[in-house]
Amino acid sequence: MRPAGRGPLDSLYFAYPHFAARRAPEQDDAATVHPVVIVGAGPVGLTAALTLAKYGVRSVVLDAKATFNDGSRAICIARQSFHILEQAGAAAPFLAKALGWTTGRSFYRGEEIYRFDMPDSEHEKFRPMYNLQQQYIEQFLHDACIATGLVDLRWQSTVVGIDNRPDSVTLMVETPLGAYALQAAHVLAADGARSAIRSKLGLRLKGENYEGRYVIADVRMDHAYPTERRALFEPASNPGGTVLIHKQPDDIWRIDYQLRDGEDPDEAIREAEIRARVGAILAEIGHQGSWELEWWSIYTANTLALDDYRHGRVTFIGDSAHIVPIFGVRGLNNGLADAQNIGWKLAYLLKGLAGESLLDSYTPERRGATLDVFANAGKSARFMTPPTRGHRLVREAVLSLAATEAFARNFANPRQMQPHTYADSPLTRYPARDGAFSSGPASGAALANVRLADGRFLSDLMGEGFTALVFAGGPVAESIDALREALAALDPLFRAVVVGETGELPAGVVGIRSGGDLSERYGATGGTLYLIRPDLHVAGRWRTIVPAEIVATLDACLGRTA
Repeated sequence: MRPAGRGPLDSLYFAYPHFAARRAPEQDDAATVHPVVIVGAGPVGLTAALTLAKYGVRSVVLDAKATFNDGSRAICIARQSFHILEQAGAAAPFLAKALGWTTGRSFYRGEEIYRFDMPDSEHEKFRPMYNLQQQYIEQFLHDACIATGLVDLRWQSTVVGIDNRPDSVTLMVETPLGAYALQAAHVLAADGARSAIRSKLGLRLKGENYEGRYVIADVRMDHAYPTERRALFEPASNPGGTVLIHKQPDDIWRIDYQLRDGEDPDEAIREAEIRARVGAILAEIGHQGSWELEWWSIYTANTLALDDYRHGRVTFIGDSAHIVPIFGVRGLNNGLADAQNIGWKLAYLLKGLAGESLLDSYTPERRGATLDVFANAGKSARFMTPPTRGHRLVREAVLSLAATEAFARNFANPRQMQPHTYADSPLTRYPARDGAFSSGPASGAALANVRLADGRFLSDLMGEGFTALVFAGGPVAESIDALREALAALDPLFRAVVVGETGELPAGVVGIRSGGDLSERYGATGGTLYLIRPDLHVAGRWRTIVPAEIVATLDACLGRTA
């Protein structure tokens, strides 16, 4: 919603484009079966399209709207999401615009009780978190999609019917220029929390609904506070509730405040009430200057998910598959990981590089990630919006103690998003090999980045396909070349990165001459090998090379073995 006198897209800082409806080839009797149709042109759907395009796979993206989503909405982009954006070829404009941050502060009745600093070091290519309004996120992804020449974006296109058959999917699409049938080998449903695709297939999200409601208000003001997350518990401006404050680009500040128990939500979102509540919050944080109201909305905190994210040839990604509380900035980041996960797997299948069973790993991996999010975000949601009198009493006790007792302070921290470890994935075949390591990323975990001696980062050397990170030397060093050839025969996109080899390397092998920090961080000695997936997760690791297991792992990751 926007203030009186301004149109629904009349923003103080963002110029919304208008995307006209276009006549589709299918309306002129084209009989194409598209490899992938993506329903929803939000951040998750567009990231999926970019991931497919990276492998040369074309897609059609449908969206019922004529422009981007309005309001700041999802604003916090985690470090791992920046790696996803970089792999998709879209990170540059995000880095130029977004505000990086590492610190969060929690206050109780005006007194600071806790400060956290997210892990950060010279070895990280990106900061732990960035703030950027969702309009910019969608704009940058949209522009990157157009630049590929492989993404057919169709706006003002509403899906009104779906026929999900064993061999293909047919969507009925309505547009201002008429209706048509659209055929696809696969459909990715990225159409959000109120997914029409989910509804038309008769599927329901299951889980827990929380009672607390929050108002989001974006304001523009010149305020000197640094880019940090502030959480105000029991502030004078919102007695009994919580307030979250984030700085965004263009002098836009995001204010989230909790409504009181029994407060009428319709009354709470009247403009006069929004102005009064926001004004009180700004006064409490010491802002004495002018400010302008940009946009506002209301939301509740829920932990809901589908039982299975794949239904025939339809795969659900992002909010269509799961809804998570905002606390810990998990919604957008979890959705981007969904898009990357299904994107590379579907691309491998469609390019003939993998078997159909590879797609069976999507639900175990990404629903497992969702359940992990629920476990952490649920704790945060119950603390931020206590559902019962007992929870409220516990929160009051913790906050009272946090001012003087260190053990209580961490409870006041909405735990931040961390990349999920696919330890229980069907693609993680030899997790027992982790027992030989005292450090380094475990099987299923995200790549641990390292700044190399020449200024590059380890992540820069990873290929589009699977990558073997090999530490030279040791008793089995002579088997490296034969293994590399076997892996390359399985995956044409395979790349080998050899650490510490001083001799001449074969064509197509990337060398890292000095690997001191890398060897230490990966717990590696001569002959150690890490097999890295296209999404920068560890498929497996071996203290010394075991060719049969490594080949079997890649076979499994290509959907070629049971």
